[in-house]
Amino acid sequence: MPRPTMTSRGRLTVPKDVRKRLGLKSGDRVIFQREGDSVRLRVERRKSLGELRGSLPANGQYPGKEGEREATWEHAVVRVLDKSSKGR
Repeated sequence: MPRPTMTSRGRLTVPKDVRKRLGLKSGDRVIFQREGDSVRLRVERRKSLGELRGSLPANGQYPGKEGEREATWEHAVVRVLDKSSKGR
């Protein structure tokens, strides 16, 4: 089993074969859990957008691209008008 050395900045390199066995990818988090005199590592995987789909409630029908543009424009206009009225 490889034995990585901690750097002066507290960093460890997880050996390639360990990353491969655990399926670790960029963005995954490793959680250190103390168990007496030992430490257990737990992997917290980063979720893809596909896995997150449907996790938030929908507020209504999708307005389409044109509806999004219109809502964005209205929001921007309100912010500009609000800022200009405060400057008076």
